[in-house]
Amino acid sequence: MWHHMCVDTYDNPNMKRNIISIFMACAMFFAAFHASYAQSQSFKLGHWAEIQNSILKELNRSYVDSLPLDRIMRAGVDAMLEELDPYTIYVPEEENEDFQMFLSKTYGGIGAIIHKKKDENVIINEPYAGSPAQKYGLQCGDEIIEIDGVPTKGLETKESSDRMKGKPGTTVTFKIKKVRTGDTLDIQVVRERIHFPDIEYAGMLDDTTGYILQTGFTDNVSSELRAAFLDLKKQGMKRLVLDLRGNGGGLMGEAINIVSLFVPKGSLVVSSKGNTEDSLKEFRTTTEPVDTEIPIIVMIDSGSASSSEIVAGALQDMDRAVIKGKRSYGKGLVQSIKPLPFNGQLKVTTAKYYTPSGRCVQAIDYAHRNEDGSVGHIPDSLTREFKTASGRIVKDGGGITPDVEIDSKDYSRLVYALVLGGVIDQYTIDYARRHESIPAVEDFHFSDKDFEDFIRFAKTQEFDYRSSAKTLYDQMKKELEKDGLAESMSEELKALEKALEMDKERFIRLKKDEIIPFIEEELATRYWFQSEAVKVRLRYDDQLKKAL
Repeated sequence: MWHHMCVDTYDNPNMKRNIISIFMACAMFFAAFHASYAQSQSFKLGHWAEIQNSILKELNRSYVDSLPLDRIMRAGVDAMLEELDPYTIYVPEEENEDFQMFLSKTYGGIGAIIHKKKDENVIINEPYAGSPAQKYGLQCGDEIIEIDGVPTKGLETKESSDRMKGKPGTTVTFKIKKVRTGDTLDIQVVRERIHFPDIEYAGMLDDTTGYILQTGFTDNVSSELRAAFLDLKKQGMKRLVLDLRGNGGGLMGEAINIVSLFVPKGSLVVSSKGNTEDSLKEFRTTTEPVDTEIPIIVMIDSGSASSSEIVAGALQDMDRAVIKGKRSYGKGLVQSIKPLPFNGQLKVTTAKYYTPSGRCVQAIDYAHRNEDGSVGHIPDSLTREFKTASGRIVKDGGGITPDVEIDSKDYSRLVYALVLGGVIDQYTIDYARRHESIPAVEDFHFSDKDFEDFIRFAKTQEFDYRSSAKTLYDQMKKELEKDGLAESMSEELKALEKALEMDKERFIRLKKDEIIPFIEEELATRYWFQSEAVKVRLRYDDQLKKAL
C-alpha cells in the first residue's frame, strides 16, 4: 500500500510536500526522543551514583564495626555486573596477571603442573614439552623441597605456584629430591614465557584423513592451523577433521582468519551489532584461501563456544563443512576490554554477533541452561529459520546445531569421582616413581596386571565411590525421614539399600573399561607429553569414529 501511494503521488507537488513534512517531523521526533532518553539515562546514573555515595559515607561514619570497604565495594560491583550477563566482569589490578593468562594462555614461569598436599613438599606432576622444567631435567614425581631457599612444606599451593612464576629471563633456584634416585640437588632454572599451544595435536588418522585438535583462539593460532593444514596435505590428506570440541573460544579475528583458509576472499564470516545505529559491522575474509575444495568435518559439543561457534556457523552457512557432534554452548556475545582507574579493567559485552545467514547463536536467555552452562532446550516455537548458501534450513535460538547429531560417551559417577577427585592423577605420580619408562604410545596398553595395581592403590584413597543410583537412594531416604515415612518402609528400604550397595573394589572392577582410557592418557602425558596423550584419547573416541 505504501509503495502504491508513492507511485501515485509523483505528479502531485502538494502531496510530495506533505510527505516530506511528515518525514521531517518523524525524524525530529526520533531525534528528540533519543536525546530525551539519553538525558533520562544520565539523570538516573547521577541519581544512583549520589545515593550510593551517600550510603557509603553514612556507613563509614555510623556503622557499628570497622567497615570492610574493599570487600563490600567489590561485592557490590560484582553483584551489579551479574545483573547483566555472565561475561561482563571487573578485573582489579591484582588480578590482571591471571586475566592475561586467561586471555592469552601465556605466563612467565618454568612450565610445569605441580601437586601439593598440606604439610608436604611440592611434587612435579606434569612438565610441559619444551619447557624450562623439561630442559632442566625435572620429571613427574620429583619433589621440590625449597624455592629460592623457602621450604615448600609450609606453603599453600598458590604460594608455591606464585614463587615459581616470574618475569621471563629471571632465575629461580630449587632444592630437588629426584624421584627415583632419591638424590638431593640444587637446580637453577631460567624462567621463560610459557604458552599453551592452541593447536594441541595435528596428525593423520588414516592414509587420507587429517585431524587437527584446536583448543583455543589466542593470537596467531590461524597461522599455526594453516601450517598444520599444509603439512597434512603433504602427508596425503584428502579430507580434514577440525576438532573444536571443548574449545571455549577467544579472539574473533583469529576465527575469521581460520574461516578465510577455506572460503573465497571477500566472504562474509560474521557480523556484529550493538545498541547504537553505527554499531553494525561486517567482517569478511581479506586473504586468499589455501583450499576451497577439500571436504571438512567440524566437530563441536556443548563446550564449543564463542569463536568456535563463529567458525562452525560460518562454514555451515556457506555449506563449506559438515558439522557433527552435539549442539554448541550458545555464546553469541562480543566483549571488549576497557581500562578503568587504578589499573583495573572492565570486560564488557558490547555487541552480539551473527553468522552469515543472520543467525545469532546467543542463547535466548541465561536462565535455561544445562548443568555445564550450555544452552538448554529451546522450543521450536521460539526459534526462527534461516537458509544456508545452498538453501538448507538452519535455526537460531542458541548455539550451532550440528548437521549430524552424534552423542558423546556417558561416564559413570565412579569415573568422575576418580578423575575429579585426583585418584587417577595420584596413581600416575605413584606409577612414575616406580617405572622409569613406558613403551611408545602406539604400543602402550594398560595390562590386567597393571589394573590390579591400580585397584590396590585406589582402595587406599578416600573418594565418594557411590553409584548414581545409590546417591539417589540416599537422597530419597532423607526425604522419607523428613516426611516420617522411613520407619514404616524400613524393610523395603533395607532390601533396596542392600541391592544397591557395592564395595569399592567391586565397583572399580565393574567399570574397568571406562577407567583404563583415563589412566593410559594420564600416563602418556607424564612420559610423552600432551601431544602423544591425544593419540590415546583418539584411540577411544567413539564420537569421532561415528563422525568418520
